Amino acid sequence: VDDPKNSVDFGCKANTGLGKKPLSAVIKEVCDGWNLPGPDNYALQYADGVQTYITESGRCAEDLYKGIQSSDSGVRCDSLKELASVSTDVTFAQEFISRDGHLLLVKIVEDSHEYVIVMSLSNTQCFMELMDHGIVSWENLSSIFIKKIASFVNGKSSDASIQQVSLDILESMVLSSHSLFLQVKHEVTMERLIAHLQVTNQQIQTKAMALLMALLQTAGDSDRQVLLLSHFQKCHFLLRNIIHSSGSVQDEMAHYLYVLQSVTLNHLEPRMKTPLDCYSQEQRDILHGLRQAAFETESENSLSHERRRSLCAKEFKKLGFSNNSNPGQDLVRTPPGLLALDTMFYFAARYPDAYSRFVLENSSREDKHECPFARSSIQLTLILCEILRIGEPPSETGSNYHPIFFSQDRLMEELFCVCIQLLNKTWKEMRATQEDFDKVMQVVREQITRTLSSKPTSLELFKNKVNALNYSEILKLRQTERLHQEETLAPPVLELKERLKPELLELIRQQRLNRLCQGTMFRQISSRRRQDKLWYCRLSPNHKMLHYGDVEEDMENPPIETLQKQIPVADIKGLLTGKDCPHMKENKGKQTKEVLDLAFSITYDVEEYSLNFIAPSRTDFCLWTDGLSVLLGREMSSESMRSELEILLSMEIKLRLLDLENVPIPDSAPVVPKPPSNYNFCYDFSQTEQ
Repeated sequence: VDDPKNSVDFGCKANTGLGKKPLSAVIKEVCDGWNLPGPDNYALQYADGVQTYITESGRCAEDLYKGIQSSDSGVRCDSLKELASVSTDVTFAQEFISRDGHLLLVKIVEDSHEYVIVMSLSNTQCFMELMDHGIVSWENLSSIFIKKIASFVNGKSSDASIQQVSLDILESMVLSSHSLFLQVKHEVTMERLIAHLQVTNQQIQTKAMALLMALLQTAGDSDRQVLLLSHFQKCHFLLRNIIHSSGSVQDEMAHYLYVLQSVTLNHLEPRMKTPLDCYSQEQRDILHGLRQAAFETESENSLSHERRRSLCAKEFKKLGFSNNSNPGQDLVRTPPGLLALDTMFYFAARYPDAYSRFVLENSSREDKHECPFARSSIQLTLILCEILRIGEPPSETGSNYHPIFFSQDRLMEELFCVCIQLLNKTWKEMRATQEDFDKVMQVVREQITRTLSSKPTSLELFKNKVNALNYSEILKLRQTERLHQEETLAPPVLELKERLKPELLELIRQQRLNRLCQGTMFRQISSRRRQDKLWYCRLSPNHKMLHYGDVEEDMENPPIETLQKQIPVADIKGLLTGKDCPHMKENKGKQTKEVLDLAFSITYDVEEYSLNFIAPSRTDFCLWTDGLSVLLGREMSSESMRSELEILLSMEIKLRLLDLENVPIPDSAPVVPKPPSNYNFCYDFSQTEQ
C-alpha cells in the first residue's frame, strides 16, 4: 500500500471478482446519508485497492494454511516456499497468525521426519519472518520445539541453510527472555557452536557469532565468566578463520568481534575499580615481591626493625613510589586500582630481566632524570584502560575491534609489558625530567593510539611498529597535521574572519536578548530561611523593561503580567560581578567560590539601588551578563561568547571554503590586470539572430 498508484491499479484489476460490496460504495452511501461531500474518484479507487489488498491477504493466508497441511508432500513444499515470499508482509502475517499458522509451523518442526519439509522450512525462513513482526511472543514456544531447533545446530550432518535459520531463531529466543536463555544454554552444545566459527561459510560464522554474543550478553556475571574462561580464552581460531579469511570481515561480524572484545576486557573492571587494601597481607606481599625482584638484598631477617624499615623505604623510592613508607597509598586511586599492581607484578614475573634493567637503569640516573617505574606503571595502566575502553558497556553500533586481541590470551598485561619499555625509551629520547612526566605520558598515549589504529594482528607486529614510532616521528606527524590544519590561518582567511565577526557577533547579541526575554528562575540565598526564595526575571519584548517578582517552585515560565516589579532599562547604571556585588560584600567570607562565580548585580537610579542575582549555572551567568552588557551598550566578554564566536567562525569559514578543498590559498591576492584600452566589445541584443 506504500505506492497509492500501484494499490489503485491492483484494486481496479482485482475488485471485479470479489463478489462483495466495494469499499468505495460504502463510503458513498455514508457520505450521502450524512450529507457530506464525497471524496474524488482517485480516493475511492484507492480505498477499493486497500480493501482488495486486505481481502487478498486473508485469502492467500487461508490458501497457504491449507496447503501446508496437504497430504501431498510436493504441495506442502510449494506452500512453504510461497509462504516465505509473502511472510515479510505484515498484513499477511497478521492474517496467517490469526489462523494459528505459526503454531502449525511449530508443529511441523516438532513432528517432522521428512527432511524435505524441514529443508524447505529452513531455506525459506518463513517461521523466522513471521516471528520478526513481533505479533506473537517467543515465550509461547514449547521446549520440544527448542530442542528440535537446537538439534539442527548441534547436528554435524545438518544442511547449512537449516543451521543458519536455526541459529537465527535461537538468537531471537535468547534475547527475548531469561527463561528462554536458560533453555537454549542448556540445549545448545557450546563446542559445536564454536566449531561453526571454524567453517568457511561466512553466513554460518556470522549467525553462530550472533548467538554466542547473545548468550554472553544475556548471561549473569558468573555465567559469563565461565563462558569466557572455558570457551573464549583462546581466540586464535577467530583470528585464523574470520579475520585472516580470504574475504573481508563484514560489518555485522565486525560488530560481534567488537562486542566479544569489549565483554572480555570488561572482566578487568572489578580490579580496575578496587583500591589496594593496606591491611591485606597478600597485597603487601606482592608489593614487597616487586621490591625484592628488583634489588638483590642481603637477608633482611638479620637486620633490626629500624634498619629493615629504612632499607625498604629507600628501595621503594628507587622503584618510583611517591609514598616510600607506605607504597600502597599510591594504588588507592581508582582507576586503575589493583589492576596497576597486577600489571606490574605480571611484568616482573614474566620478563624479570627487562624489569630489573628498567629499575636499575633509572636508579643510576640523577634524581631529576630518572623515570619512576611505579608512577609510570600506574599512569600507563590508566591510559591502556582508557584506550581499550575497559569499564564501558559495548555500543550497539560499535565495530572498532583490535585484531591483536584475538592473538593474545592476556592482552592487557602483554600490552603493558611492551608499552612500559616503550615509555622508558621515549623518556630517554625526550631527555625528560620529573617535571616532564605528563608530557611523556601524552607522547606514549599517542604512540599507542596511532599504532593500534593501524590494526596490528600480533603482539610482535605491534611491538615493532610502536618502537619505530619514536619521539622524532611523533613530532614530524604533529607538524604535518598542524600545517594541514593551519591552512585556515592564511592571511586571506584571517581577513575573511575579521569581516565575518561583526555579523556573527550581532547574531550572538540577538540570541542573548532573546534569552533574557524568555527569562530565568533565580534563588535568593538567605541565612534566615531554610529554603531559598525563588524569583523570576525576564526582559520585556521591546527590550525596555526588566520585569521580576517572587514565584512558586512549580511555575516554570510565569507570564510577564504576573511579575509586578520592574526596572526601566534606561535607569540601569552598571553591571557588577563576583565579589564586587553588594550581596557578596554583605556576606563576605561566608560565600563559596562557586557562589561568587555565579553572582552578578545591576545598579540603577544613580547607583543607589541594586538588583542582585545568583545564576543557576555558569551558562546562565554568561547569558545574563552578556545580555545585560548588550542592553548597556557594552562589549560581551564571557567565555561562553568567545567559545560560540569561535565555533560560528569555524563553521562559516568551512562553508565558505568548501569549494576550495585541496586548492592552495595564496598569501596575497592575485594581480588585477590593467583595464583594456576600450570597452567596445559588448554584445548587441537588439539585433535579431538569423
